[in-house]
Amino acid sequence: MTLSVDDRVLAHLQVVVINKLRRRESFTFTWDDGSQEAVCWIGPSIPLEFVYAGNRRPLLNREWLELMASSANANSGLVVMPEPTPTTRIDEPRRPHQPQPEEPRRPARPSRPSPEPAPAPTGEPVSA
Repeated sequence: MTLSVDDRVLAHLQVVVINKLRRRESFTFTWDDGSQEAVCWIGPSIPLEFVYAGNRRPLLNREWLELMASSANANSGLVVMPEPTPTTRIDEPRRPHQPQPEEPRRPARPSRPSPEPAPAPTGEPVSA
């Protein structure tokens, strides 16, 4: 079966499908192209190929991946749904940590001299 999908959709499908197959899980995949609906069985022994039209991988939307992964884990199987508005992207660089303002430090206490070590036992009787 050959399925033509947008590169953005394909990138998200690839992540979900590969994660399921990596765990050796089989599932159904339902695709509706507007004129017909197709349901296929995907399992670890079935060869798949993901071919992109463009030369750059799209940024991934974490919420969309989670929605599709949830559907893949349900009895109905993997279904492509509309992309939600992203709040974070997986491939976006993490912002550097913003340090909190430091509290004023107390002055250091002077260190106390450490006690003298006890003499090592010599094996001679001790008299009092």
